Amino acid sequence: MQDEKEGEFWETVRIVCYAVLLSIVFRTFAYEPFNIPSSSMVPTLLVGDYLFVSKTSYGYSRYSLPFGLPLIPGRIYFTPPERGDVAVFKLPRDNETDYIKRIIGLPGDRIQVTDGRLYINGEMVERKRIGEYVMRNKRGDFKSMPLYIETLPGGRSHRIIEMSDGAQMDNTEEYLVPEGHYFAMGDNRDNSMDSRVQAGVGFVPEVNLVGRAERLFFSQDGSAKVWQFWKWPFAIRYGRLFQEIT
Repeated sequence: MQDEKEGEFWETVRIVCYAVLLSIVFRTFAYEPFNIPSSSMVPTLLVGDYLFVSKTSYGYSRYSLPFGLPLIPGRIYFTPPERGDVAVFKLPRDNETDYIKRIIGLPGDRIQVTDGRLYINGEMVERKRIGEYVMRNKRGDFKSMPLYIETLPGGRSHRIIEMSDGAQMDNTEEYLVPEGHYFAMGDNRDNSMDSRVQAGVGFVPEVNLVGRAERLFFSQDGSAKVWQFWKWPFAIRYGRLFQEIT
């Protein structure tokens, strides 16, 4: 009887170890879950969104591995990001913090913002106002902001918020994106620390790319604490579940 119980115990340990190993392999080489902690990608991504990032999209680097283990030199099986991708990358300043932004500039591009308008290689990017976006702040107040559709060279469109065309980062120098690097911006243009801030984010090296954000799998509005289980059903944003990220 004792031997039988001991055998069951080690069988359970073996199954748990296999499950953990499979989970690590899946997160490293296929899809990794991330959550959104800030409003810099509103309206595309909201605080409280949980999403899957495809690790296969751009190939693999050391930052594909747990703890950034330096086991992969440079980048292997690399497929370059496309303009308009929503990408997760390691912040170049510390190579540790996960950031999520939209890829706006490719290697060799010239990027500039003038009076709130985005220019790529000297051409103004098309922007069309489609209404207002209403967002609730941390104090519970509602704020209405201009909502636009922006269409990048190549034809990909996405929604952006531009509170005004005279904010701090609405007039920039012209940036020349170096080879092997990318220029990333948030969709909440006046509330995003991104490549426009060279000392804060700057150009994103291709080795720092983690993957492409592809689909939401959960979303909650923060109105229910972990222990307030009776509020959970009312905190879930059911309309956002399993949405594709574009």
